[in-house]
Amino acid sequence: MDRLLLITPARDEAVHLLGTIQAVAAQTRKPDLWLVIDDGSTDGTAEILDRMAAEVPFMRVLKAPQHANDPEADRLTLAAEARAFNAALATVDLSDFTHVGKLDADVELPPEYFERLLAEFDGDAELGIAGGVLLERTGRDWEPTKIPDYHVRGALKLYSRECFEAIGGVEERLGWDTIDETYARMRGYSTRSVPEITARHHRPVATRGGALRGRARHGQCAYILRYGAWWVTLRSFKVALSRPYGLTGIAFLYGYFHARLKAQPKVEDEQFKQFVRGELRTRVLGGSSFFRPSQAD
Repeated sequence: MDRLLLITPARDEAVHLLGTIQAVAAQTRKPDLWLVIDDGSTDGTAEILDRMAAEVPFMRVLKAPQHANDPEADRLTLAAEARAFNAALATVDLSDFTHVGKLDADVELPPEYFERLLAEFDGDAELGIAGGVLLERTGRDWEPTKIPDYHVRGALKLYSRECFEAIGGVEERLGWDTIDETYARMRGYSTRSVPEITARHHRPVATRGGALRGRARHGQCAYILRYGAWWVTLRSFKVALSRPYGLTGIAFLYGYFHARLKAQPKVEDEQFKQFVRGELRTRVLGGSSFFRPSQAD
């Protein structure tokens, strides 16, 4: 029988957190254990968690270890979210579960989300990482974010335990939510987002700290993931088509070449490097959309 562990890192999410908790509590297939880890919030997040923990029996509230980081630093660049996720994971025995998921505290799930997603795993023994597609508000409507079908947003990933163990878990570095999928495919697992399963994202992807900062972060991810300058340059033209037009492409290039100039540590795995380059060649020659390294916010 499937047993689901869900982990939610939360920092200063008082505006959205209650909706996320209510949506998880209303699931037709509830998590067997939900760890919500407060990563040093300074708003009302901690108070909401303390109140709701008494109402949601499968939710356990944790406090993340404190780190001596610059409060003005980009927390995604510092992989603070991945660190909090791993801190929560360390409090349980993963062998007690068949699946482990990550859910951001600003995502609102439909009631049947986990029921439908676990059915995808049950129907595909090779599926290692899956998730729904994020919807974001455009005026009065909610529209799906555009991603390749093999990519799952870091905001709502679900792993089989076997895959999670095979890839060594979540790395505490920028780009973790692309590194994990690459290693999963290297290990023979499939990764995919399921377009029929959607969830509402109340903060647009890559906008924490500003849209241009988010695009620069994507460029930095591309360097960490060992994508070549030729691919990054081509990709920048597509990135430039998003608002603010033109500046987004420049920010993407800046992030990549700034990381290159600073010799930021990359994934130092020759097999990873060769696998990434092979996938990029296949996708470019096959006419598919260029891959977008991502961070959840």
